[in-house]
Amino acid sequence: MSLHSFLWEYGAKVPGYDIRVINEREARAAAGILGTLGMIVVFVAIGFNHTIVARVYLAFMFFDFTMRMISTNYVPSLLMGRFFVQNQKPEYVGALQKRFAWTLGWIIFIPIMWWFVINWDISFYKVLLCVLCLLLTFLESAFSICIGCIIYQAITKEEAKHCPGGVCEVRQKEPIQTFNPIQKTITAISMIGLIVGTYLFLATQEPKTFFGEFLHEAILTDAQLQKEKDEAYQKQLENEFGDDED
Repeated sequence: MSLHSFLWEYGAKVPGYDIRVINEREARAAAGILGTLGMIVVFVAIGFNHTIVARVYLAFMFFDFTMRMISTNYVPSLLMGRFFVQNQKPEYVGALQKRFAWTLGWIIFIPIMWWFVINWDISFYKVLLCVLCLLLTFLESAFSICIGCIIYQAITKEEAKHCPGGVCEVRQKEPIQTFNPIQKTITAISMIGLIVGTYLFLATQEPKTFFGEFLHEAILTDAQLQKEKDEAYQKQLENEFGDDED
């Protein structure tokens, strides 16, 4: 394989397409598989207080993304995705933009490999990097939103072709894609409710795990944290004086 073919002959040559492409259905299925496994790993790591599962998963992710940069033919997650969507009509998207997006993912995984696989050194902000990866897989699998593809288009300044979801083509929205005022209101209330509910839960509930403490402290201001400490100290004094009176 020459350097030219490695760089530019990425993906499959499909009749009717002027650029090399990949099957977006496989990519979305693979993202869903990796995202689901990631959530399972989080629950297992927290529930059983084991790090080995997280280390194996993250090492697998690093290997998977390394393979994606080389070729799409032998990537474990893409092959699993192909298995589940093999009877569905392919949805072809530009291969180079997906490769760029996966390369960004591989770069993100370099520090993750060091922090969590080679040298276990956990902190809240390092965990956020893993959360970012899960968020990106969720966006791709659930909404077919490829952040790396958007960055690729912004950097190259070229008109992208065959984007996920067909967002590259200039077209008008069909009636089924639009919102009437009632639908807009329901959507806004639902989104605000999810955000506010999540914030209130993390801010008001007493954390029971190490990661829960990270989240709790991350969303509160210094003044709120100090107030919490003062209230806890005051409660402790009241309990001590109550015991003395008894």
